[in-house]
Amino acid sequence: MKIQWYPGHMHKARKEMQEALPTVDLIIEILDARIPYSSENPMIAALRGSKPCIKVLNKLDLADQQATEEWQAWLEREQGVKTLAVTKNQIEKIHQIPALCHKLVTGKSHQDRGIHAMIMGIPNVGKSTIINILAGRIIAKTGNEPAITKRQQRIKLDAGVVLHDTPGVLWPNVENENSGYRLATTGAIRETAIEYEDVAFFAVAFMRDRYPDRLIERYSMEQLPDGEMEILETIGQQRGCLRAGGKVDLNKVSKIFLTELRAGMLGPICLETPEMMRQEQAEVERQRQLKAEKKSARKQKHRDRQK
Repeated sequence: MKIQWYPGHMHKARKEMQEALPTVDLIIEILDARIPYSSENPMIAALRGSKPCIKVLNKLDLADQQATEEWQAWLEREQGVKTLAVTKNQIEKIHQIPALCHKLVTGKSHQDRGIHAMIMGIPNVGKSTIINILAGRIIAKTGNEPAITKRQQRIKLDAGVVLHDTPGVLWPNVENENSGYRLATTGAIRETAIEYEDVAFFAVAFMRDRYPDRLIERYSMEQLPDGEMEILETIGQQRGCLRAGGKVDLNKVSKIFLTELRAGMLGPICLETPEMMRQEQAEVERQRQLKAEKKSARKQKHRDRQK
């Protein structure tokens, strides 16, 4: 799936973040615990350099606990970051973030001005909710619609930490097609930029392979059909998503299925694992190399014609 959504304010935000980074001491990146890899912005890794980083895996209540623990271990081992898995209801746990900032950033130079932390995250990972909890008041607007925060602001916390809030930023080119689908499945992309049926087919296929019992239980199936279309049609018939003549309204049932999946009605899930990402990243590298070779061949062909 190719993401075709990169609003102008996101391009501006990226430039502003790049300009502000020299003034901050560490990065706090909020991830969706259901998709820790796909919700991780590759631009941030390139922009932060050697600055300390805390990866907060949010929406833990919607995520597979075992998979989340695997991701935390992988992120801390492979990326050298500190991780924290939370839900919006774990107020005390979220309030551990300033202490982690102090632990990662030491030195007398920070005692007077406080620790400046840039808090980042792609749209709809719950960044604004976490900021409001840390501040103890409504600072950032929250909601289920992606890309609500559109400007940077600074929030001074009582714990001697200054948060530099940034808009939720997607990157202009998601090379891993499956990551695009996962972002759409969890609601990180505006609905106007996706096709419900396409995303629902991807999500149904994943649930069929990884959590088949959840589909059977949620939709009271005697047995699980083999194909994605058959599963959606079964759900559509059960939910009354029928057009004239008794044909299933595929768009309507796709919306229902994705809404229930996002809300956790099919139970806690994780749409990716470190091993899956290693395999997919290897394929991305292979495709990138093929693309480079084709581009080089075209250039050589053009040069030959000029001779």
